[in-house]
Amino acid sequence: MKYLVVSDNHGDRDILVELKEMYKHQVDRMFHCGDSELEPTDSLWQDFIVVRGNCDYSADFPNKIVDKTTEDTIFMTHGHLANVRYGLTTLALQAAEAQANIALFGHTHEIGCEMNEGVLFLNPGSIRLPRGPIQIKSYVMIDSRPEALEIQYYGRDHQPIKELHFIYPRQA
Repeated sequence: MKYLVVSDNHGDRDILVELKEMYKHQVDRMFHCGDSELEPTDSLWQDFIVVRGNCDYSADFPNKIVDKTTEDTIFMTHGHLANVRYGLTTLALQAAEAQANIALFGHTHEIGCEMNEGVLFLNPGSIRLPRGPIQIKSYVMIDSRPEALEIQYYGRDHQPIKELHFIYPRQA
């Protein structure tokens, strides 16, 4: 299964339209980790699974979701309610409660990808306002296969960032 993950576009609707048009028929799911600043009635949300960020003011967005695919159980939240700026402990507990093997989040605008105790913790960074040491407007593709999770970050120019490519074997 292939998943596109994007976050923190902060009102830039055009990039989401661009991603949808590029990848709609190439991926199985498109995830948005919050802070879109778009209305929950926006037609884009027919194609994206989306959660509410701290800058999304409508309560019509869920704070978290659990999505089960044939390969994975994916837990997604924006991150502000899980205090991700101060560590991943709360997020890890939420993912464990959901029995998830992938935990997606945004909020910090910082690229982050790590495997811990069989769970992939992934922040796609911000497609509009990157922060932290890696100043690249980014999104992620996850290729989920029975033997491994392959992660490839892309810049806003849709080119792969070769240094941000990871393969995590699945635990037996």
